[in-house]
Amino acid sequence: MTETVSQALQDRALIEEATKKSGLIWVRGNAGPARALWHLWHDQAACLVGGGDGEQPLDDLGLTDGGTATVTVRSKDKGGRLITWQATVVEPAPRSEAWQSAVDELKGKRLNAPDADTLTERWARECRVLRLVPTGAADQRPGQMPADSHAAPPLATPAITRRPAPAALPKLLRRGRKG
Repeated sequence: MTETVSQALQDRALIEEATKKSGLIWVRGNAGPARALWHLWHDQAACLVGGGDGEQPLDDLGLTDGGTATVTVRSKDKGGRLITWQATVVEPAPRSEAWQSAVDELKGKRLNAPDADTLTERWARECRVLRLVPTGAADQRPGQMPADSHAAPPLATPAITRRPAPAALPKLLRRGRKG
């Protein structure tokens, strides 16, 4: 019993520290693939803002108030997956005390906002502020990682086109190495 409690406390500490230090987290909701999202650790949860005009997209992830999400955090120094944890999605009402507390922290981290003076009003009007609250022990952590890579094929997009390399390309590449 004490070993389980000890592991849960270690997981909680690792979740908090890794999420605080990471600039991006990968979030998978009830729909769609996991997406990298910028966030801020505040009040025992990963807080993020999205949707609306000019913010990170959240609508196709299936993140609903009271729903669940899987959060994957990378190692800051190595860049690989460090920990994966389950979260409960909480969407505070715009302009509520919890919403305002999260927004006050998030707006300081929002880089290059085109409307820095009216950012809070736009977020209240157009965007969603979400809190991802950890729910228990980590699914994956150092010493308990799956054997498969979790690599996913790239999503289909019209921007990807494959054409044969020009016949002169190998000669051009060889010439560049000599000079």
